[in-house]
Amino acid sequence: MAAESGDGQAQPGQARLEIKKGFPRSAFGSSPSRGRHQRPGKAVSAVSLVQTLMTLFSWFELIASGLITGGIYALVALGLNLQYGLMRILNIAHGEFLMLGAYLTWMAHAVWGISPLLMVPVSFLVLMALGVLIHKLCFRRLTATSPNLDIFEARGLMVAFGLMFLVQNFASFMWGGDLRGYDYLTEPVKIGEAQFAGNKLLVFGLALLFSGALIALLRFTLLGKGVRALMQSPTGAQLVGIDTQRLHPLMFGIGLGLSGMAGCLLSMAYTITPSMGEPYTVTALIVITLGGFGSMSGALAGGLLLGVIEALGMHFTNPSLKALLSYSVFIAVLLLRPRGLFAK
Repeated sequence: MAAESGDGQAQPGQARLEIKKGFPRSAFGSSPSRGRHQRPGKAVSAVSLVQTLMTLFSWFELIASGLITGGIYALVALGLNLQYGLMRILNIAHGEFLMLGAYLTWMAHAVWGISPLLMVPVSFLVLMALGVLIHKLCFRRLTATSPNLDIFEARGLMVAFGLMFLVQNFASFMWGGDLRGYDYLTEPVKIGEAQFAGNKLLVFGLALLFSGALIALLRFTLLGKGVRALMQSPTGAQLVGIDTQRLHPLMFGIGLGLSGMAGCLLSMAYTITPSMGEPYTVTALIVITLGGFGSMSGALAGGLLLGVIEALGMHFTNPSLKALLSYSVFIAVLLLRPRGLFAK
């Protein structure tokens, strides 16, 4: 007979002992026959297994949602990291060009019925061309007139602030300040017991694809070798014949193209406004700090890590504390690992 606790329930360890002896008690106190009733031990094991699986699926869904968000963070941060790591241009207006890519995609889909997927390369090319033009009109002139790198960075920062307000006001004038959006692939996709919106899975997959493509371009191509040489030693790279007059505008344009592409992807799953760019600029700076300035693979890892940290933090605390969590990580990394978590 199983010993009972003060509230009338059998103690777990003693109940298991009696089950092994073959004398479990039924609900009415009689000893059941072997084939007519399920053993309590098996029932408890089945319930425990189901609870464990549900817990695992809940964790999977939580971490996956963080990775989906982190994929966008990484794509935005890669463009900004490319600009700053190569040209020392801290483009505070980077998020505003993300917003332009989102509005271009929304307008093309809402007015002309063009698929958002077709707008992904279009957004990249349009923003890339705009980036090349902006570099030639603004930052190339600053390079020629600045006596040293510190003054160039300070002047470039002021120009970027001006661009931020210019693009914001242009978007407000063109499309107004109302929330915009459209439905695209909103049907849920089931992975095990977890469910995700189809558009968010698509956004995550494409963000990883484009991030990986940029990293491969910089690592395995001749163009990428030239970019990495300029990042490591600008003077040495120029001495061996690397043409910065052509490479700098191209890389600045690619950086803005990635931002526009990220905006295109975001518009598939989220509403957009003229002020949506600023938070992504700040997040990109946090991601670059996590991964290390100039490190592209670090930016990818840092973006995914920050997305998971935010998802876990909002789940266990409060969604309104998202910014607090991000800034806390940012300050902690600056103080403890100023070169970044993934710096060699």
